[in-house]
Amino acid sequence: MKVMEPLDISQLREDFPILSTTVYNRPLVYLDNAATTQKPRAVVEAEREMYYAYNANVHRGVHYLSEQATQRLEDAREVVRNFIHAQSVSEIVFTRGTTEGINLVASSFGERLREGDEVILSTMEHHSNIVPWQLLRDRKNIRLRIIPMTDEGELVQEEFERLFTNRTRLVAVTHVSNVLGTVNPVKQMAAVAHAHGVPILVDAAQSVPHMEVDVQDLDCDFLCFSGHKVYGPTGIGVLYGKEKLLESMPPYQAGGEMISTVSFEKTTFERLPYKFEAGTPNYVGSYALSVALKYAASIGMSRIAAYEQDLCRYATLKMQDIEGVRIYGTSAGKEAVISFLVDGIHHLDMGTLLDRLGIAVRTGHHCAEPLMHRLGIEGTVRASFSLYNTRDEVDALAEGIKRVKKMFV
Repeated sequence: MKVMEPLDISQLREDFPILSTTVYNRPLVYLDNAATTQKPRAVVEAEREMYYAYNANVHRGVHYLSEQATQRLEDAREVVRNFIHAQSVSEIVFTRGTTEGINLVASSFGERLREGDEVILSTMEHHSNIVPWQLLRDRKNIRLRIIPMTDEGELVQEEFERLFTNRTRLVAVTHVSNVLGTVNPVKQMAAVAHAHGVPILVDAAQSVPHMEVDVQDLDCDFLCFSGHKVYGPTGIGVLYGKEKLLESMPPYQAGGEMISTVSFEKTTFERLPYKFEAGTPNYVGSYALSVALKYAASIGMSRIAAYEQDLCRYATLKMQDIEGVRIYGTSAGKEAVISFLVDGIHHLDMGTLLDRLGIAVRTGHHCAEPLMHRLGIEGTVRASFSLYNTRDEVDALAEGIKRVKKMFV
C-alpha cells in the first residue's frame, strides 16, 4: 500500500497571506472554514490576471481578448469536470454557488412536479436545501418528507427507505452536515432512490472541499458546490447534472447567452450547459475557481482529507478533556467540523470572547434551524478546519475555551 507523504503545513500556510494577520494584537486562528475558506495567493492573482490581461465579454466576441477570456472560461469548465469526475463538460453548469444550484433544480426540475408529489429531505439540511423546496411546495402543493436522525447525528437509513411512495419524485440531501460533520452515505442512498426510479440531488458544499468526490461513482443525478468553500472566490459555484436530465429541463432564467435564436414569435435555446447560464457569466470567477481546484488537486484530496480528519480527531480529544463541553455530532468518520456548547455559557458569548483572543469561530444555528430543533438547542459554537490549520491552533482553541470558562465561574 502506498504511504502518503505528510503535508508541510508551514509551507502551505505561506500560500495564504491572510493567515499572518493579527487580531487584537494576537495571531489569527481561523477556524471558520465551513463558512468560507481563505484564498491562496494563486487564486487572487488569477482574478487579477483576468482583469488586467484578458478582460472581455465571452463567447460571441470575435476579437482577441474575447477569445482569450472564452478559452479560460471553457478551460475552467473542463477543470471542474475533471475534479468531480463528470462524464462531460455539458454536465457542468456555472452558478453563483450551492444555493443557486439547488434553486435552479427546484425551479426547473420542479416544473414537472404535480399536486401530491413528494420530495425527500433530511433533518440536517442547510436552509438552502429546505427553503427552495418549501417555495415549490407552496406553488405546486407538493409534500416534503423528512429523513429522521439519531442522537449521534446519523440519518436513519431504514426510515429513509420507508419514506418512498409512488409519488416520490426527488431526494435532496446533504453529503456532509455543516453543523455535525456527518458524512452521509449518499452512494447507498442514491442506489435506494434509483431502485424506486427517483433521482437524487447532493448538496456537496461541505464535501467537495474536504474529500475526493466522484459523481459517477456516487451515481448522483445532481450535485452542487460553492467555489468560496474550496479556496476559490465568492459568487461562483457549480451545478452538476446528468446530461439527459438537464436536457429534459426548461431554462431556469432567460436572457442573453442562453439562447440560440430569438424572434417575437419564438425562441430556441442554446445547447447544454449554456441554456442554464443566462447573462454574462462570471468568467473571472470561473477561471479563479479552476485555479483553486488545481491548487487542491496538486496537494491531493486524499492527503487533505487524511490531514483534516486527523486534526479533527485531535481537536475532539482536546475538547473532551474540558469539563462542561458538549460536542454535537459524534458519527463515525465525520468531517473536520466540531460543534459544541459549554455548560452555563451562551454560544454567542463564547464566540465573542474567543474572537478577542484572536480565534475565529462561528456561532448560532448555522442556517440549520430544523436541526437545532431536533437537538433541542438554539445554536452552537462551531470550529471548522482546513488544510492550513495546525495542532497549535487547536491547542489555542482549547486554551481559549478554558480561559473563557474562568470568566463565568
